[in-house]
Amino acid sequence: MLVATFPVGTLQCNCSIIACPETKEAAVIDPGGDPDEIVNLCKEHGLNVKYLLHTHAHFDHILGSRAVKEKTGAKICLHKGDQWLYDNLAMQCGLFGMKSDTPLPVDNYLNDEEELQIGKLKTKILHTPGHTPGSTCFSLNEHLFAGDTLFKQSIGRTDLWGGSFDEIIASIKNKLFKLDDSTEVIPGHGENTTIWSEKKKNPFVS
Repeated sequence: MLVATFPVGTLQCNCSIIACPETKEAAVIDPGGDPDEIVNLCKEHGLNVKYLLHTHAHFDHILGSRAVKEKTGAKICLHKGDQWLYDNLAMQCGLFGMKSDTPLPVDNYLNDEEELQIGKLKTKILHTPGHTPGSTCFSLNEHLFAGDTLFKQSIGRTDLWGGSFDEIIASIKNKLFKLDDSTEVIPGHGENTTIWSEKKKNPFVS
């Protein structure tokens, strides 16, 4: 598996590119900005981008999706619980004094426990509501792309649209903490961590 993670956009969302080394089929997780950088990196490695996977629909995680889809033809994927946030991208950006293009339609809705095939790789979808109603994590080969559900010694905010503290704690305990302790967690912002470390050190989840 090929994995590259780098910060994009104004709020430095962690965007990840995952790819099958044999088939060169790939997915981009959270193309939240800097679409040219994302597309150029995929071209440099000869990748065929099949999916744009969104952990949730806050603007800093979806702002580059239209441009990346237009340049790659990849399918936009989102949990249906965040459709309303996705449709209100302009409103979200306006609150931060930013402008946005109208988002393109969602191509595939993500379902809990579903597996997506990326070349010879399979990524498992985990619906983890709490940060937003449709928040979703992606589990792949000892990696967890956690979006804004779980951070290093922290959790995602629950005081924004549709957030719920009780739901995010339940999602972390009942879904994420069931993964192997050695699983590397790639959060939506900031440094990587592990499931073991968060079980031991995260003050929000005891």
